[in-house]
Amino acid sequence: MSTPASSPSPRPGSDGNSGRLRAVARYSGIGAQMLATIGLSTWAGYWLDGHFHTKTPWFTLGLMLLGLFAALYNVIRSVTREP
Repeated sequence: MSTPASSPSPRPGSDGNSGRLRAVARYSGIGAQMLATIGLSTWAGYWLDGHFHTKTPWFTLGLMLLGLFAALYNVIRSVTREP
């Protein structure tokens, strides 16, 4: 008598761990994207202030706020989207 070959069964609890790892990767990626958006927009404003020799940092402040709102919009859009 031969026994049918069966596929190995998944380890118990492995599905929950992979779900947690996906969530950690997703949210850390969102944080890195937010940091990059705000940082690059602030740097661009700083560069513009230096290029045009402004006495007050209007470009830095304006682009920093624009980057902040853009980053928050992307976070809200990413979190509310289905996985």
